[in-house]
Amino acid sequence: MGILSGNPQNEPMHYGEVFGIWSYLTTTKGLLVGYQTFINHTGDKDLKNFLEDLTQSMRQEIRQVEDLLKVNSVGLPPSPPERPVANLESIPVGARFNDPEIAAGVSRDIAAGLITCSQIMGQAIREDIGMMFGQFHTAKAQFGGRLLRINKEKGWLVPPPLHLQTPELVHA
Repeated sequence: MGILSGNPQNEPMHYGEVFGIWSYLTTTKGLLVGYQTFINHTGDKDLKNFLEDLTQSMRQEIRQVEDLLKVNSVGLPPSPPERPVANLESIPVGARFNDPEIAAGVSRDIAAGLITCSQIMGQAIREDIGMMFGQFHTAKAQFGGRLLRINKEKGWLVPPPLHLQTPELVHA
């Protein structure tokens, strides 16, 4: 196996790994500051706690991915500035994101993140990278389940038309 034998951390990253991981980091950094803004707009305590836990997890992912890229001499994408904490009451009502909108947007982002983690895992030839994104995938799946429960409990989930009746089978 030559260069791809031994400790995976000593193996070079291929271009697909570099691009996927760099893109993941860029997106995660952007989502993090967006979620900081959502925290300022959130009035629901459960959603706010969820977002605070999610952003903490995202900060950890960012640190891990940055460390991986630095060790492999890959330049890091720029980081947008952190958002300041704001009082919900100081945001005009017409300019606020509402809680169901926030929850729906974050749900969408979690679903997209699951797909991205799966894609990076699938193209990785380094076991450490595959495992790292497997851990990220698992964490996202857990956050997705938690947010789904919040959406159901709050009545924010708008399901598609439910298929309640099944057609009768025709016996020939």
